[in-house]
Amino acid sequence: MAVPSFLARERIIAKPGFNRWLIPPAALAVHLSIGQAYATSVYKVALVEHFDASLTQIGIIFSLAIVMLGVSAALFGTWVDKNGPRAAMATAAVFWSAGFLVGSLGIFTNQLWLVYLGYGFLGGIGLGIGYISPVSTLIKWFPDRPGLATGMAIMGFGGGAMVASPLSRQLMNWYDEDYTGAAGEVASGNSVALLFLTLGVLYLVFMLFGALIVRVPAPNWRPHGFDPATVKQKALVTTENVSASNAIKTPQFWLLWTVLFCNVTAGIGILEQAAPMIQDFFREGGTSAVAAAAAAGFVGLLSLFNMAGRFAWSTTSDYIGRKPIYMVYLGVGIVLYIALATIGGSAVWLFVALAAVIISFYGGGFATVPAYLRDLFGTYQVGAIHGRLLTAWAAAGIAGPLIINGILDMQGEPGNLVASDYRPALFIMVGILAVGFVANLMIKPVAEKWFEPKDTDIPTAAAEPERSTTR
Repeated sequence: MAVPSFLARERIIAKPGFNRWLIPPAALAVHLSIGQAYATSVYKVALVEHFDASLTQIGIIFSLAIVMLGVSAALFGTWVDKNGPRAAMATAAVFWSAGFLVGSLGIFTNQLWLVYLGYGFLGGIGLGIGYISPVSTLIKWFPDRPGLATGMAIMGFGGGAMVASPLSRQLMNWYDEDYTGAAGEVASGNSVALLFLTLGVLYLVFMLFGALIVRVPAPNWRPHGFDPATVKQKALVTTENVSASNAIKTPQFWLLWTVLFCNVTAGIGILEQAAPMIQDFFREGGTSAVAAAAAAGFVGLLSLFNMAGRFAWSTTSDYIGRKPIYMVYLGVGIVLYIALATIGGSAVWLFVALAAVIISFYGGGFATVPAYLRDLFGTYQVGAIHGRLLTAWAAAGIAGPLIINGILDMQGEPGNLVASDYRPALFIMVGILAVGFVANLMIKPVAEKWFEPKDTDIPTAAAEPERSTTR
């Protein structure tokens, strides 16, 4: 599929002397926008009441968006690598914005299927293309620090709710004069519809700005002082390259798929239910000690840890390795989930602390996985391989919310749930994390039979280049 010439990769090749540190802001412009997906819990109860639906029915909106994220990332990963980040970012902006506009129409007209079509289907396509669009570009700009690069690329997605959560609550307050965010109070459906309309326009502008400023490195470029021969000094790191079509034939790909699926399933259920969850954990006699405004603030705090974890943990992986850092995500995560299920309701500060660290591991897993792929399969078609791996996110986007929402629907009605109602789901998450821990232990270097021939034309920044002074 051809793209207009002004969006083509050839038009955005960086000139000599270009500062690579100008690329992270372009990635953040896109990821902060699509990271709004993590703020859906702020208006989830409002949609339940507006459509007179169950938590599971409204949760499908989020699940469908995550499914389409994985599907579109897998289908368009090669297209993104071929046409470059500007075309991908612009395409993502159009789909993401259209999702909000169609979803807004669905809320106004009381047609839930339109919200599925808009935010879920169209918005999900924008999520997938937008999510992978800057990742391979940043890896090629930072071959010397791939963990740092992917952390910068993906931390914005984790931080999107930090912006969207308080912004959404404030906009709903403006659009619904009776809504103040007090305990037990729910915003009107029309205020959510107007919120969707506003966000659709704002995010379109912001994402197109990112598309405008992004650049790709020239062929054979590398950072000053970087020696590709030093890359293979850590376990599991290869200097060879594997194509996307061959990568999915390897056991390493499917083991890493399982690792990502387990880590995401365990975290995404909490994120999708975050605002009601903290209120339910501290509910007595039908009244929660945590107000809706404070619950929205909790969502924003989780977003901060989601974002910080993506940067801090992925950067740490540059020093201790990808496999060890996933042992931390999954192993320590098991302990934290057990604590959340058993003692998380004893104090608000303890609940917040446990959930915050869990979500930092969740975010760190996302940010580290592109560098893990780069270590195992090289930089050749890493964007396409990453897109295929994100089908694990699509599957987890169904599994996580369905486990949480399905069990909660069996326990009682929204607004009447308490901490004990969450325990069965949280213990299921412990088992899922244990499966991921074992899968990570089984990952070994990729066999030589999958490597690309030495004479293959591989446009990677790790090739022998002309000297560059860019730092």
